[in-house]
Amino acid sequence: MNRQFLKVSFFPVLLIMLNGCSTSQTNYKRDKAIPYRANISHAPNQARNNIAPASYTGLFPKPAALEPAVDFWRKTYAVWRRSEVAYHDDRFMDVVYEVMPLPGYVAEGLTTEQKMAMSSRRDFWKSRLSELENKLRYNAALNADDRQLIAKLESSGRPLNSILPGAGDRVRAQRGTRERFKRGLEISGKYNLQFRKVFRDAGLPEELAYLPHVESSFQPSARSSAGAVGMWQFTKAAAQTFMPGNNRVDQRLDPFISANGAANYLSYAYRKLGNWPAALTSYNHGIGGMNRAQNRMGTDFVRIVEQYDGPAFGFASRNYYAQFLAAREIASNPEPYFREGIFYETPIHPGQYLAAE
Repeated sequence: MNRQFLKVSFFPVLLIMLNGCSTSQTNYKRDKAIPYRANISHAPNQARNNIAPASYTGLFPKPAALEPAVDFWRKTYAVWRRSEVAYHDDRFMDVVYEVMPLPGYVAEGLTTEQKMAMSSRRDFWKSRLSELENKLRYNAALNADDRQLIAKLESSGRPLNSILPGAGDRVRAQRGTRERFKRGLEISGKYNLQFRKVFRDAGLPEELAYLPHVESSFQPSARSSAGAVGMWQFTKAAAQTFMPGNNRVDQRLDPFISANGAANYLSYAYRKLGNWPAALTSYNHGIGGMNRAQNRMGTDFVRIVEQYDGPAFGFASRNYYAQFLAAREIASNPEPYFREGIFYETPIHPGQYLAAE
């Protein structure tokens, strides 16, 4: 959670939180908070890439232009395993060059050999695309591999001359996270009902309870290289603004206190930015950053994602809302993705969590 919003002064934030949320936010359709049943039988050879996307309406729209990115993250979360690496275009998310299995046993962390294999294969695709671009520029003869790569690029439905230039510089590697996401689903059983209540009581859509799937896979002690801590990934400064209280204990490590902090933050972000795609993206890019994007590009979120090139608005920011939509879709209906069943952990309440700690 990149906290550029902290440029906003503390006192207006408190005033807005005390005033509550606008009434327009309370008229949303609530999902039933009923856990998915475990131990569902399944056919062993399920077609891994033929899962139909859900339809989105209301507060969390899914414009057609975002579907390629949502589908990419759907596969990252629920299809590709941690032993698989997808090499793809970081702007045109439906262009996936290959999904490569890593050598040897693959744990959560990678060995030096596996990291080298990832890097080497990424360099291969960068070189292949640059070579193809040069061949077409100088009308050089194409071989069978060149024509196959052209067919892959054109299968996205875009003209070749709009997608090939610079494609070598846009190659990115993404490991699958199916095992991690499934474990996050299991852990979420502890918290789902209480998290939904936190957002519902704040007058916010209770589906925001799915956000830790994107932030931490529901790991209470998660830590990022940017200094964000906990299941909801607050920085220390952000916690002081949106989780004021006793600072002798790091409240970011308490999932329930942090959930209330996230509700405070998202309520404020929505009021400032006016729609949920922008408010959710600000959880990564900051409210100030999204304000600058809207001032420059307008409030059309797709236009911001596709065209905005502001400072620090990179791959993570462009994809954050699509990641949330994909996680929300899977978590709200996991059966088509995890036919082996999800063993949800027993729900707990805030008092139980503190006692356990």
